[in-house]
Amino acid sequence: MSLHAPEHTGYRSQSPCRITIVASRYNEVFVTSLIREAQKAILALAPETILELLRVPGAFEIPLAIKLVAEHQKPDAIIALGVILRGETAHAHLIATALSEQLLALSLEYSLPVIHEVLLLDSQAQARARCFGSQINRGAEAGQCALSMIEVTRSMIAKGVVDELGTNH
Repeated sequence: MSLHAPEHTGYRSQSPCRITIVASRYNEVFVTSLIREAQKAILALAPETILELLRVPGAFEIPLAIKLVAEHQKPDAIIALGVILRGETAHAHLIATALSEQLLALSLEYSLPVIHEVLLLDSQAQARARCFGSQINRGAEAGQCALSMIEVTRSMIAKGVVDELGTNH
């Protein structure tokens, strides 16, 4: 059986989906903009989407929240949003590396799209460009990516590649 991912032309499913956004409170002004732009992008493409928002203290706490959401709420996708600004120590790099590894592990463990837009940036200027910008807006991109991945996973189920997420034929 040939498996091709759907074209990235926007979300096309007829049935509503559930997306949970797990977002850090740290660097709140930037993260709030990411949340708003992700929600706007999702609702513009799929107005029937059920959106849930869970705020956590910082980026390091995002994986635990995602694990709990994946286990108990079973959404169609989860979006991780946050902003980590590099400082004079390796702390930001350590958090970003651990976070990235855990987000990938959770996505694979639960066969669930986990969209990673926890940004590791050098400056507030970079954060403004990526969180408030109209040309590069990582929040909007995260929302579009979540819908696209839901479409991919639903397509795989419809084609019989998997019975349900996480079950191979």
